[in-house]
Amino acid sequence: MAVTAPNAAAQTAIQELPDYEQPLNERMRTFMRLEFLYQQFLYHHEHDSTWATRATVSCLLETMSILTRGDVRSEVHKELDLQIDNLRKYQSQPGVDAGRLGTLLGNLVASRDEIASVDTQFLQPLKDCEFLSSIKHRSSIPGGTCEFDLPEFSHWLRQPIDRRQQDVAIWLNVIRPLCDAVMEMLWLIRESAEPSDKTAINGMYQRRMQKDVSCRLLRVTLPTSSQLYPEISGSQHRFTIRFLEWSTIDSRAVQTGRDIKFKLSIC
Repeated sequence: MAVTAPNAAAQTAIQELPDYEQPLNERMRTFMRLEFLYQQFLYHHEHDSTWATRATVSCLLETMSILTRGDVRSEVHKELDLQIDNLRKYQSQPGVDAGRLGTLLGNLVASRDEIASVDTQFLQPLKDCEFLSSIKHRSSIPGGTCEFDLPEFSHWLRQPIDRRQQDVAIWLNVIRPLCDAVMEMLWLIRESAEPSDKTAINGMYQRRMQKDVSCRLLRVTLPTSSQLYPEISGSQHRFTIRFLEWSTIDSRAVQTGRDIKFKLSIC
């Protein structure tokens, strides 16, 4: 298991080869959706346009929607325990960067302790915010958050960026512990597997997993010049990857008939 972050050259190489990912259980699907929204939230939060602030609020509301379904807090805590136990197994193994491993463990333990201290009603301040509630209510209507529908929202968007970011920072502090922990865990899960070279015969690759092998996430890597993309289906026990040829948005993609070489990571 890799316990060191990739260096700059490795990161560049990774960026040049797009990864297609497929979660294989409900916990991973929830975590990846949270990561998807949280990354957008942080990106838009850094920009000062009113459109960026609108997007930030939209991401916040969608994140709240996910966090209110089931006990996500408990799922995050369980995953943190699992990752901590897995990393501790490497402490006595030779060749492991003890300093880096200690840092990772320290980060995870700190995240777990922070999650444990979070009350089960941690979202209540956001739920009780009438300002956010009014935006959420109107967001279900196409165009429902425009100026004449929500004049208060429009007025707030006209405030200086410092004022808007101050309010957003208060909301961010509510979801930050969970979202930061999810980001850290997904990075560790992705780093837990080395990509291996595979070939999809006539554009299809199938695999049945051994019963004692834990598989939660698939990562398929193709060259940037490839006109193909993978369609992945399956579960923790068996999965299928079909490579489809894409040409334009006006024509339907079809499975290629060629043998396709690709890299596969089973995390």
